[in-house]
Amino acid sequence: HWDTLFVKGKEMWHGASSKPDAIRALKQVRKGDRVLCYHSAPERSLYSIAEVTRDPYPDPHDSEGKNLVADLRAFEKLPRQVTLVELRGNKALRKVKFLKNVRLIVSPITDLEYQEILRMAGIVATPGIPLP
Repeated sequence: HWDTLFVKGKEMWHGASSKPDAIRALKQVRKGDRVLCYHSAPERSLYSIAEVTRDPYPDPHDSEGKNLVADLRAFEKLPRQVTLVELRGNKALRKVKFLKNVRLIVSPITDLEYQEILRMAGIVATPGIPLP
């Protein structure tokens, strides 16, 4: 559960194994990138932001060396969770792959999509101040 990330502060993230689209996306992740964290239950929703603290590296628990992991640190809980229903209802997000297949563990989004999701969560941009 992602709430443990906020208790621990940082954690090795894994789960993209045997999912080719997720592995391809994870290979593009870099230290310093921000990621949106998603609950699959009880309500499917985005609820927080984490930061990648280490580029992807081989999963130390994978004896075959095929899977990747990345280290994350808790960054910020969203002021309000944004449900899957709300995300799918937003026309500005219609091209987000994750919304078409919620089983995608890792899915890239554009800067504009990220800003729209943050707006939906109650984070509004202030001129001259970068978004989290």
